[in-house]
Amino acid sequence: MIPQSFVQELLSRVDIVDVIERYVPLKKSGANYFACCPFHGEKSASFSVSPSKQFYHCFGCGVHGSAVGFLMEYSGLGFVDAVKELASQVGLQVPDDGRAANPAQDGASERLFEAMATAARFYRDQLKPARQAIDYLKRRGLSGQVAARFGLGYAPDEWQALEKVFPDYQSKTLADAGLVIDNDQGRRYDRFRNRIIFPIHDRRGRIIAFGGRVLDKGEPKYLNSPETPLFEKGRELYGLFLAQKAIRDAGFAVVVEGYMDVVALAQFGIENAVATLGTATTPQHVHTLLRQTDRIVFCFDGDAAGRRAAWRALENALESLRDDATLAFLFLPTEHDPDSFVRAEGADAFHKAALAATPLARFLIQELSGRHALDSAEGRAAFVHEAAPLVTRIAAPLLKLQVVKSVAETAGMTQGEVEYAFEQLAASAPRRRGADAQPAARAPVESGAASPAAPREDRPARARPGQRGFTPRPRPSGRRKPPSTAGTLLRLVLQHPTWAARLPVDLVPGDSPEGLALIAIIDLLSLGEPVPAGGLGALIERFRDTPHGDTLSRVAAELVDAEFDEAVVETLFDDALRKLHADSVGNEIAALLQQDREQGLDAAGRHRLSELLLEKRNLVGGSKVSDL
Repeated sequence: MIPQSFVQELLSRVDIVDVIERYVPLKKSGANYFACCPFHGEKSASFSVSPSKQFYHCFGCGVHGSAVGFLMEYSGLGFVDAVKELASQVGLQVPDDGRAANPAQDGASERLFEAMATAARFYRDQLKPARQAIDYLKRRGLSGQVAARFGLGYAPDEWQALEKVFPDYQSKTLADAGLVIDNDQGRRYDRFRNRIIFPIHDRRGRIIAFGGRVLDKGEPKYLNSPETPLFEKGRELYGLFLAQKAIRDAGFAVVVEGYMDVVALAQFGIENAVATLGTATTPQHVHTLLRQTDRIVFCFDGDAAGRRAAWRALENALESLRDDATLAFLFLPTEHDPDSFVRAEGADAFHKAALAATPLARFLIQELSGRHALDSAEGRAAFVHEAAPLVTRIAAPLLKLQVVKSVAETAGMTQGEVEYAFEQLAASAPRRRGADAQPAARAPVESGAASPAAPREDRPARARPGQRGFTPRPRPSGRRKPPSTAGTLLRLVLQHPTWAARLPVDLVPGDSPEGLALIAIIDLLSLGEPVPAGGLGALIERFRDTPHGDTLSRVAAELVDAEFDEAVVETLFDDALRKLHADSVGNEIAALLQQDREQGLDAAGRHRLSELLLEKRNLVGGSKVSDL
């Protein structure tokens, strides 16, 4: 929905070094800047940022991209939100190209954000003079610094306290934001009264909702904003905006059940915790966290309710699993919740417990085997029967294979027998349960095909280099194979995009991804679109989510640390262009000779062959295309 021209202008006005240095300390070395990669653990600095190319690349894990790509990866933002965040850093207003929502809808959203920000300031201002609320927070062991970090506030015990900051208290915006309630008699009153207020942020740090914790024994103990145009509780996680850096530093995220647990853990220095918002863990929650980290630890109370909540989280996570990520479950002693455990045992004990949490596959087998009498044939059959619809939903093929083996071992069967049983159960389930039932399995076990994942917010369906979920290929040993002529020209054009206008598009072979990408760049310029002014990163960004995006990103990553003598580069370009011409002439000569052997040539054909042979003779002796 954002015009491509704006994205290119934005990238021309930002410096990728300044953007990345907001989040990662960089050190200059030669022409580039280096740091330890923020996306994987390492001791030596292999994360390179090129100011001349406006591109970053990690030689360790392979992530790379433009300034927009960095924000998407580092902050877990979608493309649109990353562009908006980058634009806000340089004071640009993001337009749309007419295909997005109308301006009235955009204005309504801005009014909702403004209302939430105004209410948050009001609640914060009301906390300090509210002795009862201050005493409650002190009893919970929270310091003023932690309360300020999370923006905690207090909603006065009044029916219309917000009227003090919203002169137009009857405004539709207040109802749409979930700040007020209109009863059946048409009387309007504040939704939150006499409660500790917990602001809920989106991933850009904007307040989109509130949670309220009652001070006395009233019900409900916790009250959240309703779902609004800004807030969908099944997609949001409390504390994620503040926890992003801590999650990367710790190497994992902790998911707890309440926002009071998040704040209490932060009081003890455990800042990588987030909480669901009055709902079970959803697939979208898992997707969101897996863009931040490769390890998620779900922390639940050790009682029956906690184990039921853990099982729901497991069921909702199956289709989001990856072979390079781990989901684990931490069950606290029955007498503890995260808040009480960390106070009683300390932060180190909680951290050790989180590291030792039960992996999802083990929890699945343990839970299912505990429900059935495995010393009988009937119990083992019931165990396999219940495991089938769960195991076949696992999206990670290698993990699925190992779980199948564990099911077989536990049931005293072979792997092949279990796979056959799963197939039979999947085939018979729809007929047995009727059309309204969901199939028990999504795919045959041996296929290794991942189940379709839930929709992801503003991101492509599959992971690409520079995105969470991308597994880099190992570096090939030995000397890299020299690029083709089209590959050579593509590398040169990425260094000097204006040179694409010098290439005759009809001579570029379209039989390789690099040739097709080069043709796409030539076509782009032939349509009158200006050459991206934001360096290599801007050119790559121009082709995001196109068939050529991956090819261009891969080639750009190869070039990120390359510097060429301009005189040599010009010679290389001329050599490659001559070779391209020679290849085209050679292919046409071969076709004519083949035609001559099969059916003979007429006078025009023989004349054309003579011309081509003379042209080829003139081209022979031209400089060899160098290996970049």
